Amino acid sequence: MNSGHEHTEQSGHPEHAEHTGHTGHTGHTGHAYDAQDTAGRTGADPATEAFVAHRNLLFTVAYEMLGSAVDAEDVLQETWLRWAGVDLGAVRDRRAYLVRITTRQALTRLRTLGRRKESYVGTWLPEPLLTSPDVAEDVELADSVSMAMLLVMETLTPSERAVFVLREVFAFGYDEIADAVGKSPAAVRQIAHRARNHVAARRPRGTVAPSETREALDAFRRAVETGDLQGLVDILAPDVVLLGDGGGVKQAVLRPVVGADKVARLLVGGLARVTELSMGPVQVNAAPALALRLDGALDSVMAVRIDDGLITGLYAVRNPEKLSRMGRETALRR
Repeated sequence: MNSGHEHTEQSGHPEHAEHTGHTGHTGHTGHAYDAQDTAGRTGADPATEAFVAHRNLLFTVAYEMLGSAVDAEDVLQETWLRWAGVDLGAVRDRRAYLVRITTRQALTRLRTLGRRKESYVGTWLPEPLLTSPDVAEDVELADSVSMAMLLVMETLTPSERAVFVLREVFAFGYDEIADAVGKSPAAVRQIAHRARNHVAARRPRGTVAPSETREALDAFRRAVETGDLQGLVDILAPDVVLLGDGGGVKQAVLRPVVGADKVARLLVGGLARVTELSMGPVQVNAAPALALRLDGALDSVMAVRIDDGLITGLYAVRNPEKLSRMGRETALRR
């Protein structure tokens, strides 16, 4: 990402590489996964070693920009295709260079994703990820991948989101970010200031300890399972918002439901009647959440936003395509 040594990206044409091996959303069998499979093998080439070493970081950058693990994996595929054609002898900082390629590919994908969202049935929510406890230990990373923060970042323009992620989460310098987003350092500083103010006005009001979230979720679960309407209202903020994402495949609320009484009545009236339903704790996007299962099969994931000890946001993802990564932990890194 240092402009003085990255001419190889143009001369080697990695930015214009053909997308051979890219198989879309139904199974990736291209070079990015060939590269991953060679991790740890004797004699792996330097390009492969560098890509594998930074793969989790690159995925995290792409996921934070897109809110979609499926699209983030596609971005990594495209990043590998370009990285494989780079003259490594001219690259001083391989990590920064890889992040630059990933950011550019994610920006392109983000604009495509925006068009897809316009025709999406109901509310579009970020794809939930099952994460390991060590992600939650990095407070800044955990905050940045929370469902609430990803939804806040949805309100940014593509350039604002890229700059915010690279600056505020990954602490890249303005010059490096300028290389990645194709703008001047002065413009990047202005974008960063604007994005920071925008996020600050909409993000959760303070850091919430995992124990506080677990307590709120335990009270929520008990109230729903027992049909305790008042108990549920008590844990919900007066202006709580319930969002549901069924993707047009599963039934979900098509518009936001606002207000503790409305949300409580909807949940108690709906979930309490489903006798085959069970709710259990999971770690989603580095925070406690609930997995809802019907007859033992995962039906939906419920994440929450907590402000001042009360649930202010409920995010229910039912779209089966967005639950595919809930069977295994996803490694996120800075």
